[in-house]
Amino acid sequence: MNDTISFILGAHHHLPYGAGDDEFERAYNARLKPFISTLYKYPKIQAVLHYSGVLLHWIEKAHPEFFMLIDDLVSRKQVELLGGGFYEPMMPLLPLPDKIGQIELLTTYLRKQFGKRPQGCRLPALAWEQHMVGPLSTCGMGYTFLDEAQFKLAGLSGEAIAPCISEDQGKLITIFPIASRIHVEFAQKRASMVMEDLVTNNPTQGERIICVFPEELFAENGPSQAPEVTFHQFFEDLSRFESRVEFTSPGRFFKNLKGLQKVYFPSSMAEGALATDAFGSPSSLPQRFLISFPEANGIYAKMMFTHVLINQLRGDKSRKRIAREELWKAQGYDSFCPAVHGGIYRSSIRKAAYKALLGAEKITREKGDFIPSLMNFDFDLDGDGEYLFQGEDINCYIKLEGASVFELDYLPKTWNYLDTFSQCGELNPISGDGGTRRSAFADYLVPSELTFQEALKSRLTGHLVAGHPGVRFCGNERFELVALDREHGKVHFRLPAKPGGGYGAIEVDKTYHLKHDTLSLHYSLTNQGKDRKRCTFIPSIDLSFPGTEEAILRIFKLHTEVTNGTNEAVALEATSLQNLMGIKLQDIKNEVIIYLMLDQPYTDQRFDAWIIPIQTPCPIAGGVIDMYQSTCIMPRIPLSLGPGEHFETGFTLRICH
Repeated sequence: MNDTISFILGAHHHLPYGAGDDEFERAYNARLKPFISTLYKYPKIQAVLHYSGVLLHWIEKAHPEFFMLIDDLVSRKQVELLGGGFYEPMMPLLPLPDKIGQIELLTTYLRKQFGKRPQGCRLPALAWEQHMVGPLSTCGMGYTFLDEAQFKLAGLSGEAIAPCISEDQGKLITIFPIASRIHVEFAQKRASMVMEDLVTNNPTQGERIICVFPEELFAENGPSQAPEVTFHQFFEDLSRFESRVEFTSPGRFFKNLKGLQKVYFPSSMAEGALATDAFGSPSSLPQRFLISFPEANGIYAKMMFTHVLINQLRGDKSRKRIAREELWKAQGYDSFCPAVHGGIYRSSIRKAAYKALLGAEKITREKGDFIPSLMNFDFDLDGDGEYLFQGEDINCYIKLEGASVFELDYLPKTWNYLDTFSQCGELNPISGDGGTRRSAFADYLVPSELTFQEALKSRLTGHLVAGHPGVRFCGNERFELVALDREHGKVHFRLPAKPGGGYGAIEVDKTYHLKHDTLSLHYSLTNQGKDRKRCTFIPSIDLSFPGTEEAILRIFKLHTEVTNGTNEAVALEATSLQNLMGIKLQDIKNEVIIYLMLDQPYTDQRFDAWIIPIQTPCPIAGGVIDMYQSTCIMPRIPLSLGPGEHFETGFTLRICH
């Protein structure tokens, strides 16, 4: 056996679907262009490149000259291109046809652009499940990579962490270990020092394969010097070891590997593949994010629902293909977990995912294939059925928990107005509860004396307001179905009174009705206790807009049914309003107007309201910024109910283009 080191240098770059052009341009100038242009000057150093399809598509439009440079490197066999999922999907979460479709989409793209089909791939976030062997092999992928920490989870250590084969149902694939510990060394020390250590401390005293993707070297917040200087220094240091280290590519190498150990790997994600240590440990299952982040489960559930809708299309292969490609845009791992670019915390990434999902759903409805409906269906895959209004222009999905709306889609603009977020310490305005998905018509019963300032303080500190232990949040309580009227598009829920006094003695009935562009909700509250109950009833409604700047969103208070000439603008910061009949919200970017009004039978009533913009800390690019998520509208209606008395009110939510 030769006493040699084979060194595989990899570069991985990705930006999520939904990122802005400025982010792509910044990444191109800071990382992609200087790396490739410098590598070009060192022809004896080979590299393997993995660029996501999202990034490649942007480069093709914005900097086609970059493709000429890569094509030259490929032609002279200095660079090998890796395949994978086009939109950097969270592979373990995808149905098999989508796994194969995503891989083949990127493979076809690379073949058309650079004339060569990739032999291997890099898995997004290095997320692994053993059943990945089948689709990878089916798509012609001969090899892939896993972090050395994932090798340790398979029971390997020391010299046993080496290229291996893995099998599933008769299919095989070669797996290279990524030496993540060396990534850290490249970020902390000169490359010449790292390479010297590798050469002089070769524990095998024989052939050794080292594969690195030193992403820290390419980070925007990495070395303070110009990127061209950093990469020149890096490649200059590597070139000094050309006589002692064989710089090679995995494609050249893996076909000649013989006698490899067979290894089965547990489902895992690589340490460091994500932005947060809390969920990025090697033992984390990809599915864990669906539990930790209800917003991620919402996107996943919508993805699976849309997948079913597309599969039901018959006789139009072109329409089916276009719908699937829209679906694939929503499957990026950034939509499900806290990733380097903000991930699930970031509103623009989630909204891009929903826009693609709703676009795919619209395609399935074309050519008269759609009939409005109201159905009971386990949408969020938790074993309980949800109640889905599927209208021509609006989808409205209601869960039994709180009998609240958790998805509100406006199909003409492919926009989910309930794409909200409530993690990272962000709390419900009154109860202080964190970690639950925000929704619309999630109801509170609170002491009458609770003030706006106290509610804001509660939201910020995370504790119930001192002196008000009786706050009841019905949004966390399970309602029961009373009646489902599919013919007229109505569904009636009830939250029975609870024994023990307090506001639990109040029984809550809610009846939803969706017709055309308007969602109507009728409330009936009954005191089933023995004492008079005085409190404030608050049906909390979260709506998510593109932003809160005046050029994007405007809010008006309405005191009469007549809207022309009576609009009074409201400040976009947290504010308290009085004596309203309704609120008008103008989504300028989407050219949509939303009216929240008292329903027709209750126009003699008035309500006060609190309006609170919801922001959460978002980890992105090595820092944390406050990011707008939604606007919480909280109508406030005073109640005084004697034993057996009841109160009725109702609201309409109208969305018009």
